[in-house]
Amino acid sequence: SECLQCVDACLAHAVDHSMVPEEHKIDVGAIILSPGFTPFEPSVMTTYCYGHSPNVMTSLEFERILSASGPYGGHLVRPSDNREPEKIAWLQCVGSRDINKGDHSYCSGVCCMYANKQAIIAKEHSDLTLDTAIFFMDMRTHGKEFDKYNMRAEDDNGVRFIRSRIHSVFPEPDDTYRLVYSSEAGNTIEEIFDMVVLSLGLAPSKDAGILAEKLGIELNCHNFAKTADLSPVCTSKKGVYVCGTFQEPKDIPGAVMEASAAAATAAMALTSGRWTQTRTRELVPEIDFSGQDPKIGVFVCNCGINIGGIADVPAIRDYAAGLPHVVHVEDNLFSCSQDSQDHIKQVIIEKGINRVVVASCSPRTHEPLFQETIRDAGLNKYLFEMANIRDQNTWVHMKEPIKATQKAKDLVRMAVAKAGFVEPLHQVSLAIKKSLLVIGGGVAGMEAALSAAAQDIEVHLVEKTSGLGGIAARLNSTWQGENIQAYLEDLVARTKAHPHIHLYLDTEVLSFTGAMGNFITNLKSKEKQIPVEHGAAILATGAKEYKPSEYLYGDHPDVLTHLDMDAALRENDDRIKLASVIVFIQCVGSRNEENPFCSKICCTHSLKSAIALKEMNPKKRVYVVYRDIRSYGFREELYQKARQLGILFFRYDLEKKPRLRKNSNKELEFSIIDHVLGIPLIVHPDLVVLASGIVPADNKPLFEKFKVPVNNEGFLVEAHAKLRPVDFASEGLFVAGLAHYPKPVEESIAQARAAVARAMTILSRDSLMVGGVVAEVTAEKCAACLTCVRTCPYEIPSIHLDGYALIDASQCHGCGACVAECPGKAIVLNHFTDQQIMAKTNALFEVA
Repeated sequence: SECLQCVDACLAHAVDHSMVPEEHKIDVGAIILSPGFTPFEPSVMTTYCYGHSPNVMTSLEFERILSASGPYGGHLVRPSDNREPEKIAWLQCVGSRDINKGDHSYCSGVCCMYANKQAIIAKEHSDLTLDTAIFFMDMRTHGKEFDKYNMRAEDDNGVRFIRSRIHSVFPEPDDTYRLVYSSEAGNTIEEIFDMVVLSLGLAPSKDAGILAEKLGIELNCHNFAKTADLSPVCTSKKGVYVCGTFQEPKDIPGAVMEASAAAATAAMALTSGRWTQTRTRELVPEIDFSGQDPKIGVFVCNCGINIGGIADVPAIRDYAAGLPHVVHVEDNLFSCSQDSQDHIKQVIIEKGINRVVVASCSPRTHEPLFQETIRDAGLNKYLFEMANIRDQNTWVHMKEPIKATQKAKDLVRMAVAKAGFVEPLHQVSLAIKKSLLVIGGGVAGMEAALSAAAQDIEVHLVEKTSGLGGIAARLNSTWQGENIQAYLEDLVARTKAHPHIHLYLDTEVLSFTGAMGNFITNLKSKEKQIPVEHGAAILATGAKEYKPSEYLYGDHPDVLTHLDMDAALRENDDRIKLASVIVFIQCVGSRNEENPFCSKICCTHSLKSAIALKEMNPKKRVYVVYRDIRSYGFREELYQKARQLGILFFRYDLEKKPRLRKNSNKELEFSIIDHVLGIPLIVHPDLVVLASGIVPADNKPLFEKFKVPVNNEGFLVEAHAKLRPVDFASEGLFVAGLAHYPKPVEESIAQARAAVARAMTILSRDSLMVGGVVAEVTAEKCAACLTCVRTCPYEIPSIHLDGYALIDASQCHGCGACVAECPGKAIVLNHFTDQQIMAKTNALFEVA
């Protein structure tokens, strides 16, 4: 109907019923498809009572309940009666791993993790002792740091994990629900829950078929874009690329990384057209406010209801109006929206504002946006201060609105006090060295080098061994059967032949200095030292196979690792042909105290190898012994095929690990407690294949030279798992491949190209602006005591020949460590001077 109530209700005035469709024709050189996914429609699962029982909800609906901007303001209550629940159940794989009603045989890859997250957050939101239970088949927390999160959910937060697939939800008269399931011991158990959450799978976009037909691309059997493992973002049509969940169900880090990979792959084909349609942005001349008193404008953001739903925003606004030097104050629904940005610019110009304070969310994400806004209005971008009244206030004090309001006033008062003393800062232009350093000659390193070289960038590819290929040189095929050895042979040949790639074998990094756009790395080969100047660097140093000390590995010739098995298959080893009983043991060197992470590739590798053996000779008896089968995404097809071929699967846990020994005849004897029958299974295998995990290579000295962080296990740590999955916190440095975390070859390829896309945001420019918030030394006060030299984590300060410290503005990170440590107060951090900090501190202790 056309009641138009939505027009009145929308505070952002975003609804316009008078709009008519418009057609636009644009000429492009490439197309990237990212239409996303459609949540599975659970109403077809009639036994779950969804749609006619109020407290049975989807995971997305539960997400809204937990959200501060949701229907209950972040308070955890049941929709039926607004009562806080005491027990909540999550049912996994609703619309995934189901060939019956769900008709989606694949694994959606994200549901296990978001159920873990929701269970933890639900406990945090509840005032009661909330009982949370997750019913699952396999716990597929295979991403980086995911297994640790899963363990924290169980061990620290008391989330219950019950290995069972619930068939039916039985509603009770009081809108509670009875679930019936079988325990690990085989007992039938009934439990009553206040709420049931259905963990929905990811279905293909509703218009995927129409879109594919219009563009002439192929879809796979699940109606997702069809791609090859060794070209993971390329569709079947040249010039059309894909990323995100339209390629395959995946989580946010994977989707963001793949988006950059698609951009890089498209850019490789469009290099000749770069800058041909670029328009130069004309900046408004900066207004000189020298000698003028501060005229401060304060803009308070509601952030939807993230702030406005807890703190009293009008009261904060009115309070700010009475602060010194404030000439304008207002509140906005979303200060970061485009219409608010345009309005802020207009107000600055009309009222002659020369300082701006925005009270909203985090400067970590939004400060650059507001700085650009005030710059468009003629203000120096450093005449700006931000009060974080969301992350540091309303999110922390969501159940204390009065205290949150008072704290917001304090934060605004402090920001205004500092804003009165901020001064314009200026940056200088620095030419960029248009070359890329890539460390590591594996798949990720070579793919990165070729991607950058295809965009006319000079590449220096460094490999510490005498050959290229890395761990991929020992692999046979991808999970879809694509020949890795043939791919690798071609990749190596193209790398060695490319005129833009300088290859350094048997070479290591001696030293690394500089800043984004202007790095110098000294390389050391057997013959000489080589200085390399470059604007960015990608670390793709790889990882290594875990060498087992268990299960008789190295003590018996018929106990192999995954990679040993691949070599035996490649060489047509007689042991493979003659073996009639083969046992695969999963999680060897993974998911234990020593290596508390999932190596991600092992389950797929074992399934692929087991199927190959069974197809070689259907009479072979093949056993897979596992903790959880993690055949995520479309790899679930392998799991289904393995079971159809008669491969047997036996589950174990860490408390009852399988045993392998040699009998008196030096024959292998394998035993495990059957998890269903509870009795020992004993077989005498001809071969035992250990699914040995991936562990970090010994690259600690290298990482220390580049000053990049590693996690507790030794894998490189990205700047932000979701927002910057291939960036380091240090600008100009990027990560790709196994050095980041275990992953299959197709993900290493995508991540390598993603890293290049990010590096090209630097290397495609002629210059960059440096300076601003950096440390400066007052030479007259400096005693050359070396305190700053020892303190700086980036080793930037040096001692000038005239006897004072020198800090290169192009390299300074603005961390302020040297300023805090300098005993003579000879160093100042611009934008954080003593006067500014003291003004802010003194304002904190004033009475609001």
